[in-house]
Amino acid sequence: MDWGLFAIFLAACCAAAATGSMFSPGDWYRNLAKPVWTPPNWLFPLAWTTLYICAAVAAARVAVLEGNAYGMAFWAMQIAFNTLWTPIFFGLRRIKTAFFIMIGLWVGVAGTMISFFTLDTIAGLLFVPYLLWVSVAGALNLSVWRLNPGEANAAPAN
Repeated sequence: MDWGLFAIFLAACCAAAATGSMFSPGDWYRNLAKPVWTPPNWLFPLAWTTLYICAAVAAARVAVLEGNAYGMAFWAMQIAFNTLWTPIFFGLRRIKTAFFIMIGLWVGVAGTMISFFTLDTIAGLLFVPYLLWVSVAGALNLSVWRLNPGEANAAPAN
């Protein structure tokens, strides 16, 4: 693996992760109605740290391979939607809009996984947990939207 490429992809993941510290859930999220199957709060940073490392490793493996254009394009798509989701959901409190961003994220992750599988099996496998997690996150986003219809496009408190 090219460690320089890994560092670049990891830096992109760290930029996406930084939005989590800038837009923390806070009381607003704690007070929303959530489904009983909502993962515990401690799991989110653990899961995302693991997923970001896997995504960076997978991208570094594929970036040096011929025919990687679609895989790299989907990787860019997923990290862009990933970066966008947190400020929209937690910062602007736009639950409904965040759900549609989550659909874009899911498509980006699925496209990356499929593209990576065609080039490098390990890289494809590294994206399987990410797709599973984003599927759960999307279902959670949809459930929160449905359980809190008055909050679907709530403005943040000043």
